[in-house]
Amino acid sequence: MEGLETWQYLAIGLLFVWGGFVRSGLGFGGAVLTLPFLLMVHNAPLVFLPVIAVHLLLFSALTVVQSHLRTEAGEGEPSTVNWAFLRYALPLMIVPKLIGVAGVITLPTDIVSGFIFIVVSVYAMTYILDRPFRSNSRTLDAFFLVLGGYVSGTSLIAAPLVVPVAASRMEKYQLRDTLFVLWFVLVAIKLIAFLLSGIDLQWRQHLWLLPCAAVGHVIGLRFHAYTLKSDTKVFFRILGAGLLAVSVAGLWRVLA
Repeated sequence: MEGLETWQYLAIGLLFVWGGFVRSGLGFGGAVLTLPFLLMVHNAPLVFLPVIAVHLLLFSALTVVQSHLRTEAGEGEPSTVNWAFLRYALPLMIVPKLIGVAGVITLPTDIVSGFIFIVVSVYAMTYILDRPFRSNSRTLDAFFLVLGGYVSGTSLIAAPLVVPVAASRMEKYQLRDTLFVLWFVLVAIKLIAFLLSGIDLQWRQHLWLLPCAAVGHVIGLRFHAYTLKSDTKVFFRILGAGLLAVSVAGLWRVLA
């Protein structure tokens, strides 16, 4: 990112603050709600994607460890990670993830992405209208997770498919940290693929973008604490609004 104008550096820094806030506040959406705007400022996806991925690894691990320490000290909920869900979801997602990363099976990206975002928009509206949809179908849930694994291998947009399944299978205080553990595993695979492909992880850019993301992270932690204290209906409306925002941003990228 050499030779950019001052306004571009300021915009990129503020967008990483925004991304940090969304990631720690909701547990998802940090990439898809930030990347389209970053590319409008500076169209260099292979610069931003590795930075976003490293930030997700760092801040997700930090948040889960902090939550665990609070639990050990008797200051938090019994466990903020639903390990039973992870044991169910990861085996379904890992193989499709590897297939997506390796490009063994190539599906039309725009069609797959458009389908995902339309389906998730419907899910999101049911949350916002306080009529949350529950599939009650292990087959449909498994399909969403398998497809989410594949899509996360080709991009970073697994959340729209995974979040509705996860939200229906655990307490709200477990959702963010459980998603963080899931994203940690999936993004680690993506980063290994970047390294094997010789893609620069942009370590120099972390020197100034990491503090920006950290500011957003701290603000997001406060927002997340507020959502947990709020009424369950409010929590799911916020969740729905986040999913809808992710879906609209995704559709905008597909159609642009």
